[in-house]
Amino acid sequence: MGSWQIGTDTLARSRFVLSPFAETFASLKLLHAGTGAHPGEETWLRAHLPGYLARLAADPVTTLLVRATALLTYVWEHTVRPYWERRRRVLEADMIARTAQVSQGGWAAVLDSLRPGVRWLGESRFQVNLNAYPPREIAAGAELLFMPVTPRAGWVSWEGRERYAVVYPCLGVLAEDHDRRPVPAGLGALIGTARAGLLVLLETPMSTTQLVAVTGQGLGSVGRHLRVLLDAGLVTRRRAGRSVLYVRTAAGEVLVNASGPAPGSHR
Repeated sequence: MGSWQIGTDTLARSRFVLSPFAETFASLKLLHAGTGAHPGEETWLRAHLPGYLARLAADPVTTLLVRATALLTYVWEHTVRPYWERRRRVLEADMIARTAQVSQGGWAAVLDSLRPGVRWLGESRFQVNLNAYPPREIAAGAELLFMPVTPRAGWVSWEGRERYAVVYPCLGVLAEDHDRRPVPAGLGALIGTARAGLLVLLETPMSTTQLVAVTGQGLGSVGRHLRVLLDAGLVTRRRAGRSVLYVRTAAGEVLVNASGPAPGSHR
């Protein structure tokens, strides 16, 4: 496995950052793979994969560096930038949720949840992937950055011995369908709009951190609403690995379905 030896001071100074370049490169990897991990990615690929393949076929440049630069520019301008404002909000929501998770459960809990193959091993050892590489020691004073991206991609990179980055798929990708799931007016009037929004989202199992990333509500607010929904028997929870997932109960399903269609929807 690949692991980094990280001092406590370095980890304490580490931070989450927004990287348009990482988002563009992750999108390039998705275009190259040609297969999405969820319906949102498949929809995006249907819109942009034909243009990407046509550009590759028509590109006469053989110089690798020039071609790579031009290709990244194309991916940014045509497939990422048109959606950047929405993606930026999703990425920022993820960073807020992760930062809140640090204050609640410490860095180990956050690192364990970034992506498969990444976890805190203890004794200053951070597993960054499953590759059979020798351990890499991060010098004191080096900068450690965590960069979320919306595609289901992840990797690590570094610049000399001064800067290291861990790129991971953000939780906010679950928000792709959020705008298409408005809260029924009757349900919002009955139990409150914020609480009703959580109940609507919990058609599929989600963790507290994921709900924070999707809704933009604070961690404490989401926790209080979930407690009320649990006490009312409208949601239940179960453990999945290190995460606790919440999902609607049969009673919650009945309440949502009985509340009528959401504003602007048709049945």
